[in-house]
Formats: sequence, C-alpha cells, structure tokens
Amino acid sequence: MSERSENVTEKLMGSIIDTIAENLPKQKSGKFDPGSVSDKVRNKLFGRQNSMHRVLGGGKSADVLLWRNKKISSSVLALATTIWVFFEWIDYHFLTIVSFALVLGMVVQFVWSNFSSMLSGSPSKVPRVELPDELFVNIAVAIGAQVNKFLSFLQDLSCERNLKHFVVAIAGLWAVAVIGSWCNFLTVIYIGFVCAHTLPVLYEKYEDQVDDFLYSLLGLLRDQYQKLDQGVLSKIPKGNMKAKKSE
Repeated sequence: MSERSENVTEKLMGSIIDTIAENLPKQKSGKFDPGSVSDKVRNKLFGRQNSMHRVLGGGKSADVLLWRNKKISSSVLALATTIWVFFEWIDYHFLTIVSFALVLGMVVQFVWSNFSSMLSGSPSKVPRVELPDELFVNIAVAIGAQVNKFLSFLQDLSCERNLKHFVVAIAGLWAVAVIGSWCNFLTVIYIGFVCAHTLPVLYEKYEDQVDDFLYSLLGLLRDQYQKLDQGVLSKIPKGNMKAKKSE
C-alpha cells in the first residue's frame, strides 16, 4: 500500500511491456501499420476517445480506481485484502467475525458504562451505534441497478443479431465459469476487485506502450491469418451445394 510497492508494480509492468515489445517482429511495408491506425484513432485502444476517468464513469469511484487519492485507494484495497485473508487464509467465517465484533463492542460499552462514573464522578452517556435505514436502501438500489444493467446488456447481445458479439459474450461467460470452478466465489470477487484497482491505473500510466503493443499484436495476427488463408484455406475445395441438390 506504500509508494515503494506502487513503484515496484510500475517497474514490473514496464519491464514486461518492454520485453514483449522488443520480441515482436517489425512490420513490413504494405502490411498492417500500427502508426497509420493510431493516426486515425489517436492511438487509443479500440478507438477510445474519452479519458480513462470518463470510461470508468467519473466521480469518486473512478478517482478510487485510478488512485487519484492514494490514501483512500490504498485503504480500500487493504480492507478488501484483509477481509479476503481472514476468510481464506485464516479460515474465519462470516458469522464468527460478526460475533467477535459484537462481543468486542459489548465489552467496550460495558466497561465505559460501569467505570466512567468511577473515574469522572458522574455517569457519562455511552454512545450508541445505529446504522441509518438509507444505507441499506442505497446498497440494495445500487446492486439492483447493476444487476438489471448486466441482464439488459446480455439480452441486447442476444437480440441484436451480431454473431461476433454473441460469441464473445458466450466465451466470456464460459471463462468466468471455468475460473469459478478453480476457486470459490469470494476469491473470484477479490481477484476482480484487485484487477479493477490495478489494471486501469497501470493502463493509464503506460497507455501508449500498451496501445502500440496491442496494435502490433493485431497486425501479427492479421498477417498470420492471411498466410493461413493463402496457404491452406483458399486451397480447400468448396462443394457445389446446388449440384448436390440436383443429383
């Protein structure tokens, strides 16, 4: 959570990108040119024109994900890590932690209420902990809105008659199912939480390098597909369906 760990992460990310970029073969003339694509789309990933802050929705949530305030972002990530360590490594359970927290609170209030009068000479009012009803309502509304948005997104993909988007969505859900079979639900949530707090800020700092690498990789894949098409796919004889039907 310190600046030292953040610098180590930045150096590691930079070295990985530089190593991969150096091993990529140079594009020849007449083929896919990342520079020409970057001129058209301003070298943004998938033609993105907005900033990462706008892409993430803006506001306080985007500030936390992009580490605009390092103390708040590090505190949120540290809290999530602590919860995950308690449940996964120390093998605590949710009911156990809640019970211990309630016991600790009751002990503090008991000591406060019984010994405050002995120390000060007059009984002091013990503070009461009460969660507002609006907190639970806002949490439920926020969760419901995100679930409905996700369901609407999946239904739009199913009904827009775009086979490419439909296959990508199916592949993504299949990948999530496979990852879920490797680890439990809490670990999956924690991995997604850590990725959300690391990948956007790293991409924002190394945006040009990542975009150049991805466009170069897309160019290599396109060249390999063209070679495969010219060498193998184009030589495969295509049957005449009309002739077969007439026979």
